[in-house]
Amino acid sequence: MLPFLLTTAIILALLVFIFAFLVAPGTCSEEKRAPFLHQNIAHRGLHTKDKKIPENSIAAFSNAVKNGYGIELDIQLTKDDKIVVFHDDTLDRVCNLPGAISSYTYEELCDFRLCGTDQKIPLFTEALRVIDGKVPVVVEFKNGSKNKLLCERALPILRSYQGDFCIESFQPYIVSWFRKNAPDILRGQLSAGMEELKQLGFFKAFCLSNVLTNVTSRPHFIAYEKDKKTILVRLSEKMGAMKAVWTIRDTDKKHYYEMRNDMVIFEHYRPKIKY
Repeated sequence: MLPFLLTTAIILALLVFIFAFLVAPGTCSEEKRAPFLHQNIAHRGLHTKDKKIPENSIAAFSNAVKNGYGIELDIQLTKDDKIVVFHDDTLDRVCNLPGAISSYTYEELCDFRLCGTDQKIPLFTEALRVIDGKVPVVVEFKNGSKNKLLCERALPILRSYQGDFCIESFQPYIVSWFRKNAPDILRGQLSAGMEELKQLGFFKAFCLSNVLTNVTSRPHFIAYEKDKKTILVRLSEKMGAMKAVWTIRDTDKKHYYEMRNDMVIFEHYRPKIKY
């Protein structure tokens, strides 16, 4: 009986060690973490529910700066490899037009408007110029066919920006790229439950929802969907990963999420700037 229990204990200890190695986060200084700790971050800028101030617009970023909120925004490449701020792969939801962002040049995109307003799709540099270091910025790198090029083009822009920023992505390759090429920049892994990620297929969804991809990217924080976190996500947090949550809305229990996370990404309400 004793040898059996000992063997079982050794196997369990080995499994814990393996999983801990796989999901361990990267380490970073308190100085890098400080601008984002206990911050409410406006999702795609401080846009409005009625879309009069549309998401990821210069107006939304100006509104966030005016009210003192940190900003989360999304970047991707156009057909001519310009970096623009836009969330979706396609234009239909926000611009009521067919086609992918990547199938248009930046000059062509300048003719389109966001949610029927006078706001156009901004360049990444335009957005940063408006924010101007006044509030912290969370830059989400969208997954696409030119991930390496997006990272290479964005890095010098970020290096020249005089303000607090961090990067995040659902794509582990992008987080890994920053680990290798810009290890000093605060980086985060976006993730969610299996249901949210099911379009990836079972294996990829399982790995990402359990942050097993940390083994290559070693993120400093995990930005997880507001649903229940997996045991391995919680293990990574216990090992030092900052805790971020997305996206908290006006109908959610705001205080509940603030109490349990280091950073809250919100929309459609006006919380305290810091909590």
